Amino acid sequence: MTAGGAGGPGSPPRREAARRLAALAEALAADGGRVEVDLGATRLKLHVADQVRCEIEVEIDGDEIELELELKWSTAPVPVEHAAEGPVKTKPARRKP
Repeated sequence: MTAGGAGGPGSPPRREAARRLAALAEALAADGGRVEVDLGATRLKLHVADQVRCEIEVEIDGDEIELELELKWSTAPVPVEHAAEGPVKTKPARRKP
């Protein structure tokens, strides 16, 4: 999976952004929970827990829209009785002043 960068000149086209998101989704869905993130000069290998909290946030600032996808998980062992699926949380779009 390739890490994304900030917008502006040199930003990847929409199809490249889609490819990156698809690679991340495929890695997250695979058994084993191993995700590799390409950071340019280095590659980060992560173990993603079975229970992941997902938050999606949209910000509108004039003629620019920002969509943030945040994934959080614990690296601590989870007791079996607490391993229920967590909900996906979304925030409504907000406009910057």
